[in-house]
Order: sequence, then C-alpha cells, then structure tokens
Amino acid sequence: VQLQASGGGLVQAGGSLSLSCAASGRTFSSYHMGWFRQGPGKEREFVAAISWTGSIIYYADSVKGRFTISRDNAKNTVYLQMNSLKPEDTSVYYCAAGRSSVVSRRPLEYDVWGQGTLVTVSS
Repeated sequence: VQLQASGGGLVQAGGSLSLSCAASGRTFSSYHMGWFRQGPGKEREFVAAISWTGSIIYYADSVKGRFTISRDNAKNTVYLQMNSLKPEDTSVYYCAAGRSSVVSRRPLEYDVWGQGTLVTVSS
C-alpha cells in the first residue's frame, strides 16, 4: 500500500481542518491506520489510530475531544477531523499503515508512511 496525505494548511486558533490520507492498493482494509505529527525540533508523536474494522480507536490525550479519526474502506481513505485547533497543534502530520496484531500508538509498529502534510495554526 502507498499513502498520500492531504488537507493541511494555515488556520487561526479555534478553527478546523480536515486531513485525508488516500491509500493505493487493494489491501487497505487489512491495515490499522494511524496519524502522527512532528513539530520543529521535536520527535514524531502519536495523534490517533483506528483499527482495520474501525471498531477500535485511540487518541493522544492532547487531542482527545477535539480530533476525530475515521476511515472509509470502500474509498481506501482515512480521515482526521481537527477542531478547536491550537497553536501547539502546528506540525507536519503523517498518516501511517500497520499490520501489527493490535492497534498501536508506537511509530515503530507502522510499516508504511505517507509524505506528510503541514498544519499551521496561528494565534
């Protein structure tokens, strides 16, 4: 599978953005999917993850209640709806696909990564 993230941009604090990650290949539905982000000078951090069925979802505490991850296996796409954005959400956001036995928050458990999309939140 190959991943293509899109939807990043510049938004004011309190605003919303919706990220998409389109996957190529016929095996998308067998992958757990995750969103991660990496700010300037920071390590890549977990944002959200969803199981291949969509029945298990995890969020980082920093985004819980503001971000929503979802997937549409018929469209080979995973989404990240981001509301109430804060300046500290400014990062490059990456989608990732993994086939580990459980949905993971760890970047090392993901096998395929998209190219990243920049989200900038102004104060």
